Amino acid sequence: MQQSVVPELAHTQTSPIQWVATATAIAGVVALSSVLHPDPARAAQPGAGPKTATAPVVAPDPTGVDFPINCGPVKVLVQKKASGDLDGDGRPETVAVVRCDAGSGTPPNGVYVLTQSEGQKQPRVVATLVDPKDRLSVTDFAVRDGAVTATLLGYSSIDVPSCCPDLKDSAKWQWKNGAFIRSTPSEARSA
Repeated sequence: MQQSVVPELAHTQTSPIQWVATATAIAGVVALSSVLHPDPARAAQPGAGPKTATAPVVAPDPTGVDFPINCGPVKVLVQKKASGDLDGDGRPETVAVVRCDAGSGTPPNGVYVLTQSEGQKQPRVVATLVDPKDRLSVTDFAVRDGAVTATLLGYSSIDVPSCCPDLKDSAKWQWKNGAFIRSTPSEARSA
């Protein structure tokens, strides 16, 4: 008789209690799996419904817009532009700082808000924040957090030459209750 190289194992004989314990464990797993079953298999990931391609929402381009500024024989020049969602509708508006493209001097600026509805071919002016008739120049212009901010340079009298504005004012406009409201004081300070 040949001797086993593996030492005798203490549990080579099974007892009835081991069979009962094994059967109880298997019955428990089967019962639990019938209560807790996974969702049926799907080809698509959860939450992945049919997707439709949407065009990206782009801000209106001020090129070629008919601004309400009278420049006579010279062109309208868009000096600065910035975009952002000013009215909270999810579509960006563009704010343009424009002036007449005069050869010399300091022509006044106009600041206009443009919007372009879906399907509309050309943007349109929906608000005038600074009218060129007010003889103001715009610096430090920005659109941030739903607001338009700018520094306005102006004149204390008609006798002040247009090269040298002597008043400086900070301005901020925000869309509230269907209109752009200027929220900083309109008092001018000496420059």
